[in-house]
Amino acid sequence: MKYRILSQEELELLEDDLKAFLIVNGVHGDEWTEMNKFNPVRAVELVELFSDTVLQKVYDKIRFIEHRSQKSCMVFNLKDDKIDLISINANEDGIDLTTPESIHEALSLKAGSLSIFRTEKMYLKDRAAEIHEMLEQGCVNSSEAFWMQLEKVV
Repeated sequence: MKYRILSQEELELLEDDLKAFLIVNGVHGDEWTEMNKFNPVRAVELVELFSDTVLQKVYDKIRFIEHRSQKSCMVFNLKDDKIDLISINANEDGIDLTTPESIHEALSLKAGSLSIFRTEKMYLKDRAAEIHEMLEQGCVNSSEAFWMQLEKVV
C-alpha cells in the first residue's frame, strides 16, 4: 500500500466508483460478497489498491495546502518540481494565526511582531508521497487566492 486505506465514510461516498473499479478488476456483486466471506485478505488488497488509486488522483490535483496553529501559518504551493512556502510566525503571545480574519488582523496591526519568510525546496520523494505525508501531519487543502494574498505581503 502506497498511501492509506480510505475510511468507511470515504468508501461509502465513493461506492459507485468502487463498484466500477471492482468490475474492471473482474469482481462483480455476488463475487465481492463471497470474497469478503471466504478471501477477506484479497478483498482488503482490492480496497487498498482502490484507495491508492483514488488518493493518487487527488494528490495529483492538489496545488495548495496549509498548516495553521496559534503561533504559525504555513502555506505551501505544490508545484510539479518543488514546494514553495510562505510562513508567518508570531514572535509574542496574544497573536492568533488560526483563522483568515486573525491572520489579517495580525498582519495589519501587529506586523512588527511577526516573522514572515518565503522559501522553496525540491521534493525529496515523489510529489504525491510528500503531499500525503504533509496531509498526515495535519496540513489541509488551501486555495490559490489565499496564497496570492500572502504573496502580496511578502
